[in-house]
Amino acid sequence: MKDNLTPDYMFGTYREITPEFLKEKGIRALLIDIDNTLAPYEQPDPDDAIRAWFESLKENGIRAALVSNNHPPRVERFNETLGLLAFSDSGKPSRKTLEKAMKTLGVTHGETAVLGDQLLTDAYGGKHIGLPAIIVPPIHDKTNLFFRFKRLLERPYIRKYAKKHGAEPWMAFWKVK
Repeated sequence: MKDNLTPDYMFGTYREITPEFLKEKGIRALLIDIDNTLAPYEQPDPDDAIRAWFESLKENGIRAALVSNNHPPRVERFNETLGLLAFSDSGKPSRKTLEKAMKTLGVTHGETAVLGDQLLTDAYGGKHIGLPAIIVPPIHDKTNLFFRFKRLLERPYIRKYAKKHGAEPWMAFWKVK
């Protein structure tokens, strides 16, 4: 059975994902979640670090699109200074918006990856259509019952990744042992 939930790569933050790493893996395009991946929900605009990271991707020929399940006002405001291709209400893990983003960017499955903080939306959304999943721990996770349950479901897959690749200190978020 195909494992669509175990990440292909994990990093402590999006800032650790360098153009050199992406090029080494043959990744020419990233489909990127916003909330808790790049910025907390409460942060309406990208900060200098986010803008610099996207500029570094661009300078190195890495294409990027924002693909968010959040609503248009949030996504449009966040993207205002970035000027990226952006999709709101994307319905992840549905393939429709991910495929549309790749087509618009002019890239194939073999050169595209998904970056996000959730296995059930970001990782599954990409992996079930053949894209590698790059996962970072959420910046400020929600603590309601729904999100706590989702994080509980993610733990075995994070544990599987950690067993194969080694547990980093930031994996404590998922309580990996």
